[in-house]
Amino acid sequence: MRAVLTQFRDADIKLHRFNQLRSQADMLQAIEAVSARPGLIICTLVNRDLAQYLQYEVERRGLEAIDILSPILYKCSEMFGQLPQQEPGLLYEINAEYHKRVEAVNFTVKQDDGQELRYLYKADIVLVGASRTSKTPLSMYLAHKGYKVANIPLVKGIDPPKELFEIDQRRVVALLIDAKRLVELRTARLIQLQQSPRSKYANYDEILDEIICCKQLYRRNPQWLVIDVTHKSVEESAGDIIKKLTNHGLA
Repeated sequence: MRAVLTQFRDADIKLHRFNQLRSQADMLQAIEAVSARPGLIICTLVNRDLAQYLQYEVERRGLEAIDILSPILYKCSEMFGQLPQQEPGLLYEINAEYHKRVEAVNFTVKQDDGQELRYLYKADIVLVGASRTSKTPLSMYLAHKGYKVANIPLVKGIDPPKELFEIDQRRVVALLIDAKRLVELRTARLIQLQQSPRSKYANYDEILDEIICCKQLYRRNPQWLVIDVTHKSVEESAGDIIKKLTNHGLA
């Protein structure tokens, strides 16, 4: 409507907006306001019953109205082969969901690999595990689902940060992986970085010792959710995490 009004610069026109009209009573109040100072009504109503009620009242009072959304809704309904939901406010819900995901991604990027531990308490999910257990890709996948995720690497011989034990322990997800699979992942990573795959980082005995230390830590913290990511895709692991957190009323 504002775009249209720019074409009539010399006209003395006032634009009034009535939103959140969810009932006939709301609609009637808006129509009466228009009746007091008659003008053109431009409506964007997705609810068919309210649109029909508006049309009836407009005709009864001799007013003029243009329904913008109905022609588009019906044409899309014909093209998609399904009926519109006719639920007002869905666009704002979509925008809210989008902003929630953006906020979750920003948080997760800042919390990657044990950074910004002072904000750990804000995380919806905290992933812990040895190096190359898919903590970062799993964090980002969950973030795009709207979850604020932090991940903390577990290193043999170094105690986890104290902040990890100061948060809701039910939100900590401990990742496990088969030793042979972890050797494969770390070897591939070293080759990618053009480093020797024979280093201690990819040594089977060292990795087995790391995993044993992780398991011991997990047993000492029984409230943590333990997820085995061996041979699982990121999507599968994330699905397991969301399912278990949902079962505990945490997602």
